[in-house]
Amino acid sequence: MKALVLKQHGGLENLEVVTDHPMPQADEGHVVIRVRASSFNYHDVFTVKGMPGIKVPLPVVIGLDMAGEITEIGAGVDGWSVGDRVLVNPLNKAKGLMGEMLDGGMAEYCRVSADQLILMPPDVTFEEAASLPVAYGTAHRMLVTHNTVKAGDKVLVLGASGGVGTGCVMLAKHLGAEVIACAGSADKMERLKALGADEVVNYREEDFSKWAIAKYGKPQRRTHEGGVDVVVNFTGGDTWKPTLKCVKRGGKILVCGATAGYDPTEDLRYIWSFELQVIGSNSFYEDNLKALMDLIQDKKLKVVIDKVLPLEEAAEGLKMIEDRTVMGKVVVTP
Repeated sequence: MKALVLKQHGGLENLEVVTDHPMPQADEGHVVIRVRASSFNYHDVFTVKGMPGIKVPLPVVIGLDMAGEITEIGAGVDGWSVGDRVLVNPLNKAKGLMGEMLDGGMAEYCRVSADQLILMPPDVTFEEAASLPVAYGTAHRMLVTHNTVKAGDKVLVLGASGGVGTGCVMLAKHLGAEVIACAGSADKMERLKALGADEVVNYREEDFSKWAIAKYGKPQRRTHEGGVDVVVNFTGGDTWKPTLKCVKRGGKILVCGATAGYDPTEDLRYIWSFELQVIGSNSFYEDNLKALMDLIQDKKLKVVIDKVLPLEEAAEGLKMIEDRTVMGKVVVTP
């Protein structure tokens, strides 16, 4: 079968579309799905490059997020039928992440443990479902499960044009917040406004922290005046210290990653002086993915998909993710 295979760590040139990858078999407790859509995340870039402390069993088919139809059912699997439309939770309880510790979604077929399957509602497309887990699932857990955003909050989202970012913008608006979306180009800013962002900031041209202080006032230590209520910061790096300066007393900083650096310059004085809440959020669960598909089914959420590509162009799609030239998700249809 056709598959996008990583044979050794390094650059994206190490990805290869092959036509003779072994067909998976539905052994006990597993099914095989015909993958109809799989989406990229920045995590896939890290997988290709290699991550300290994580030994990926190479060669591996990359791709965490996928949706498709069941084509084969193994022994001991109940409650599922051939032809069922399913979203796959990328976390395999025994081995780890799909597309990293075992073959993932960038292939025509994939072997999946039955406990990873989630039935798709009828009006949710494969492309929409495959866009959800890592990006939208993470955003939903961070904002909704942890109950961190309420109506009327001023929520500033860094990296707002990516998968997690667009998810945060739309979910924060769904919760009734005033959303400030930060992006790196005029085109992305315009598209974020169209998604519902109340304000947009070009972080390449303007310090987002100084912009927030000029707009909402300087945070005060003795009152709750000034600043924003929430900053979503999964970039880290040189965005961390400015984040501390623009959050109001008692406000929240939400963290689910560190794409620009995990060991930033810190200033603990802001955290105690302004009683800031730094709230971590890791991954997502089945309830997040079900809730998101229900929102799509009910026309309350529209997934942002920048490109839909054939498997032969998948590596070019991941390059777009690496270069941060996309708005939302890149989906591949193997």
